[in-house]
Amino acid sequence: MKQTKQIICINWGTKYGAPFINRLYGMVARHTSPPFRFVCFTDSTDGVRPEVECQPLPPLDCALPTGSPGIWQKARLWGPRLGDLQGPVLFLDLDLVITGSLDSFFEYGNPDEVILSQNQIWSLGRFGQFERLGQTSVFRFPVGKLQPLQERFMKDPQGTADRFRFEQRFVTSSAPGGVKLFPKRWVRHFRQNCVRPFPLNFFLPPRLPSDARIVIFPGGVHPTHVIEGRWGRHAVSQPRLAHFLQALSPGFDGKRLSHLRHFLLSPAWVEQHWRE
Repeated sequence: MKQTKQIICINWGTKYGAPFINRLYGMVARHTSPPFRFVCFTDSTDGVRPEVECQPLPPLDCALPTGSPGIWQKARLWGPRLGDLQGPVLFLDLDLVITGSLDSFFEYGNPDEVILSQNQIWSLGRFGQFERLGQTSVFRFPVGKLQPLQERFMKDPQGTADRFRFEQRFVTSSAPGGVKLFPKRWVRHFRQNCVRPFPLNFFLPPRLPSDARIVIFPGGVHPTHVIEGRWGRHAVSQPRLAHFLQALSPGFDGKRLSHLRHFLLSPAWVEQHWRE
């Protein structure tokens, strides 16, 4: 019998909720060969489609850090138990777009390994050196394998966040046995790999790399924003000429080049895939 693929996500508060959970399930179902399970750990099941297995948020017996850019709520997933799941699970952020088959994410490497998507650029580490950094927007791990990280985090949540800033840096550097990285071409970064540079962004929509299977959207730009042709929740969709002239107006008080770079033509492929 084929082994059941286990896909998980996490939802808390009101930022995402059922619309994001339902879309993610739809994309997973279209791009994953059965059998599979889709489990959402959430504090609210309101409006979630019945195919999604909703389970309570895993407990985390400590106060979460403040003032840190990392998504430290994900530390809930690192405990010895994860609902009724066992073995390897593939975690997916709620705001990514799946554009190709997920099957290879379960076939790559060994089942007992921690495997992260690759950060698209080398990051500057705490001591000025360039470091290889994984992304926890998409990562696979065996349930319970990251328990030492959770125990270490709970001893000093704020200190851990202050030292590592991002939870993905903590996982990359501290996971038991080290981490592997999925092939870089499988997971693409919307701003870094899809958006056209200025001035091409005024004439060509963001591209979808032909070998991409997932496109992630960190940095406050969600697929819903992109479909509407705006950079983020504070940006206003407007015709390209108006956007261009706004940057040149005498009373403009922002960064002109940044404003020009943040013009988006809505690409058809996002709306095609970002649906239930």
